[in-house]
Amino acid sequence: MNIFEALRTSHETQRTLADQLILTSGDSKERAVLFRELKLELAAHAAAEERFFYVPLIAHDMTQEPSRHGIAEHHDMDKLVKKLEDTDVSSPAWLATARELHHKVFHHLKDEEQGVFQLAGKVLTEAEKISLAKGYEGEFVSQRTKA
Repeated sequence: MNIFEALRTSHETQRTLADQLILTSGDSKERAVLFRELKLELAAHAAAEERFFYVPLIAHDMTQEPSRHGIAEHHDMDKLVKKLEDTDVSSPAWLATARELHHKVFHHLKDEEQGVFQLAGKVLTEAEKISLAKGYEGEFVSQRTKA
């Protein structure tokens, strides 16, 4: 498995959870479970992706700016997650913020898959792509079990 395949696995999970989350209502168990899962998935993915995808790409001129942008988007998503944690889960404001997070997640993943992945494919060797995938997967699992 290469780094792109490893990242896409988490991307699909994020899309599914974000889609399901915005279909929930009120202070329900379903909403709480989906939010917790999405929050864990986003945090583990961002930590592992930054270390084993973006940091190596920052070393290359072609991928430096897109990598910095991706990291900035992770921070934007973190702020939205924090806002959700601080908002009454049964309020209309919670769902509005959840929809904003949904939009940000989908935008970020599209940017990565349709832009950054192509650039990264040009600057990373095949061996690096495989090595980074192993590092990413190990870090992802470590982050998920810490939470």
